[in-house]
Amino acid sequence: MQLKSFLTAAAATVVANSVTAVAADLPAIEIVGNKFFYSNNGSQFYMRGVAYQSDTANVTGGATIDDPLANVEACKRDIPYLQQLNTNVVRIYAVNTSLDHSDCMSALNDAGIYVIADLSAPKESINRKSPTWTLDLFDRYKSVVDMFAEYSNVLGFFAGNEVSNDKTNTQASAFVKAAIRDTKQYIKDKKYRTIPVGYSSNDDEDTRVSMADYFACGDSDEKADFYGINMYEWCGKSTFKSSGYADRTAEFKNLTIPVFFSEYGCNEVSPRLFTEVQTLYGSDMTDVWSGGIVYMYFEEDNHYGLVSIEDDGSVKTLDDFNNYSSEINNITPTSANTASYTPSATSLACPATGAYWKATTNLPPSPNEDLCSCMDASVACHISDDVDSDDYQDLFDYVCGEVDCSGITANSTTGHYGAYSFCSSKEQLDFVLNLYYEKSGSAKSDCDFSGSATLKKATTQDSCKTALQQIGSLGTGTASASVEFSGSKTSSTKQTDDSNSSSGSESASATESGSSSASGKSSSSGSKSSKSSGTGSAKKGAASRSTGRVNLAQVILTSLASISFVAGVGIALV
Repeated sequence: MQLKSFLTAAAATVVANSVTAVAADLPAIEIVGNKFFYSNNGSQFYMRGVAYQSDTANVTGGATIDDPLANVEACKRDIPYLQQLNTNVVRIYAVNTSLDHSDCMSALNDAGIYVIADLSAPKESINRKSPTWTLDLFDRYKSVVDMFAEYSNVLGFFAGNEVSNDKTNTQASAFVKAAIRDTKQYIKDKKYRTIPVGYSSNDDEDTRVSMADYFACGDSDEKADFYGINMYEWCGKSTFKSSGYADRTAEFKNLTIPVFFSEYGCNEVSPRLFTEVQTLYGSDMTDVWSGGIVYMYFEEDNHYGLVSIEDDGSVKTLDDFNNYSSEINNITPTSANTASYTPSATSLACPATGAYWKATTNLPPSPNEDLCSCMDASVACHISDDVDSDDYQDLFDYVCGEVDCSGITANSTTGHYGAYSFCSSKEQLDFVLNLYYEKSGSAKSDCDFSGSATLKKATTQDSCKTALQQIGSLGTGTASASVEFSGSKTSSTKQTDDSNSSSGSESASATESGSSSASGKSSSSGSKSSKSSGTGSAKKGAASRSTGRVNLAQVILTSLASISFVAGVGIALV
């Protein structure tokens, strides 16, 4: 009897110790050179990832984000299947920061699975056609960081996904790089652990090398910590050479930060065979690449799923699941260790601007809420509170035909940015209305605009004076002095996503957006054709849910161009 009690107690102790071992926090992933490593033992980390987000599974009550990390029942249902695929990373394209993620994050941790999450959301993202980096966008990014910084199994964050996707919109990359810079600084300022921040690009033949070099170059405080590329060149049965993988490996061999496939899995041949897996984790590629993330877990209209969710909520594995499982569970990549690994290079030259690359290395300014509030309090003419933000555009169109609006515009090709280019559309409108008011003589009627504007007492706080003087009356200078605004901040009351208030932007079509989409991909968002002799790239079939925003500053420039053309004055636009 005593022996039985002893054995029972011993068994309970073993179980308890096992649970404790499993439940211990995963070691953070750190970066040395172009490789990922486990922080606890220095062994190399390769991504064996799965894109894990569906379009519609738990979107209710008008929500725009299906957040899989907030659905603990589904999360626990799916983890055993992810484990069958030897998964150590899931990619999440958008999270709802108003929901709780602790249970799912804990379950993923216990299963040995890390998370790499996009910071943007469908209506809160940098728009490739009219890019901005604003207070509202930065607030979104910070809210995601705040929510996930405590979890050691957060591998990193994407500051953008396919924002610049061809040679016509490369200038948008400057705004993404500014987002990377400011997010990294925010993580430092909050004294969080060092969490890597990177970028996920498409595979465009004209821009792929310049794009990677652009995000990997520069000072450590502004360059990306890692770089992902959405790669769909290997279709069906192919080879390292004929697929284009050999060419891509040669192109990225000098990159000084980790590079990996942030999506892969061409479905031109169905079911997918995943014969590329052995090559991706084989000796031809592991010196350069750190694995990849298969697109995707859930089966949807685009037919990229590894599993389907039945009407009763159960999981049905598909042929793609079985084929991928047999390949990913049979890899034996070589492994480096931080104790013996020395990067061959730590810096990279930035790409020159030209026909295929337009973005300057002079990045947009960091959004500063205090500065916007200081400016707004210092002007006398304000847009009336009862004017709908949807009606701001008419006023911008008129006023910017009469005064210089450079103080609120941003040009990442020339590297010229207005000091207030990141402020809210209301603050920007107040600024240019006041310019008009002062230019016209400062009579009460000069700040009327058919009842749309009103005069208020202008006040400049002592802590704002030096910075505002440095910036100048037109808003084109640069403030080196710090500012601290006391009182109610004009940008502290955020409008809803649907109002698209940031920088006066409007909702854009999916093809204009560079935001991360929650698994829905348009057919145009897949990789471009490769210069290699391999098969063509796959095209994804579902419509993107990313909406993005239109930059009012760009609209203003366009309006100025039209007015100047009529007047016979030439003006150059980007």
